[in-house]
Amino acid sequence: MGHNQAIISVRDYMQQTGRQARAASRLLARAATRAKNQALEVTAQTIREQAAALTAANRLDLDEARSAGLDPALIDRLELTPVRIEAMAEGLMQIAALADPIGEISGLNYRPTGIQVGRMRVPLGVVGIIYESRPNVTADAAGLCIKSGNAAILRGGSEALRSNQAIAACIRAGLAAAGLPTDAVQVVETVDREAVSALLGMPEYVDVIIPRGGKGLIERVSREARMPVIKHLDGICHVYIDDKADLEKAVRVVYNAKTQRCGTCNAMECLLVAEGIAETVLPRLGRMYQEAGVELRGCERTRRILPGIKAATDQDYATEYLALILSVKVVPGLEAAMDHIARYGSQHTDAIVTEDFTRARRFLTEVDSSSVMVNASTRFSDGFEYGLGAEVGISTDKFHARGPVGLEGLTSQKFIVLGDGHIRT
Repeated sequence: MGHNQAIISVRDYMQQTGRQARAASRLLARAATRAKNQALEVTAQTIREQAAALTAANRLDLDEARSAGLDPALIDRLELTPVRIEAMAEGLMQIAALADPIGEISGLNYRPTGIQVGRMRVPLGVVGIIYESRPNVTADAAGLCIKSGNAAILRGGSEALRSNQAIAACIRAGLAAAGLPTDAVQVVETVDREAVSALLGMPEYVDVIIPRGGKGLIERVSREARMPVIKHLDGICHVYIDDKADLEKAVRVVYNAKTQRCGTCNAMECLLVAEGIAETVLPRLGRMYQEAGVELRGCERTRRILPGIKAATDQDYATEYLALILSVKVVPGLEAAMDHIARYGSQHTDAIVTEDFTRARRFLTEVDSSSVMVNASTRFSDGFEYGLGAEVGISTDKFHARGPVGLEGLTSQKFIVLGDGHIRT
């Protein structure tokens, strides 16, 4: 009886959270830009003033995580250092400085009937965000939702509950100071896993779900959600060095794409090299990667040029390592490189290094990824580097948002018609 009672009360609690979010979303959708910016600025100021309280709440989460034997990498992501607390505040100030996309009217044209038809940018409504470990996501996601006029329901990982509640208190203070509904951002207060199922089953209250975390979480959300999901599953990113590449550029780009930070979704996981230049470029890259501690796994031809390395399996080419491991393949040319990307890629970010304009154009046109690059490191693929300000994640879906999802990705458009007593005859 007790367990069923608990599930009912978690479901009731989530239903109530949904109802409050829906009501708040209507008020936020019509909020003035000045009010939204004030909410973000006061939240940032409160986060700075409450740094000691945030650190104390975070310390309790860290102690519990350590005693539960949580993975050291997860504990690192969980920690709120003074630098990370300042970065949260700075991130909110940057979102406040961005242009407000809401209410923007585009493509207004007269029709032969005399009516004017255009499109207006509007919020999505209520955004549910389910994420793991990193408490800074609470501030980032809330900031992006407030600025784009959306109410947010945030479900962080159970290991970060106290940290997330402390950040949520700062956000509520910001909303209240700006005269906006404090229910516009709600952080789920229960660690019960049933809360996630309840959230995913409320299409009447939640318009879109954004999962941020490991593959297991994203697969579960995609399977269970009864509303659209903005997501990417894997970041199996490729760089192809064409035989018409400038070798200095090529070496610089592929070294950076792997080593600048290897644990991110936009780090290169597979290097493709045209056979015409493999003998020239691979020995040099092999030495550089070895010095950086990168383990190479290559095809037969790669191993003839770099005899000491492991053989790459089919599984290697389909793996997102998120570590200092790189699979390498020598290919006949552009066609074979694009075929390899189509077979093993995850439609995240893929790049070509070439001085041949026609081949660059073909790569841009034919590679079906959410970001495609010429002569640049895949590590640029994120909202901040693209000038979107912050991002709520990267989407490899085809509909609505694709690539890094910033403010505009959290909006939609509706048709508007301006008439002056016009009737259809």
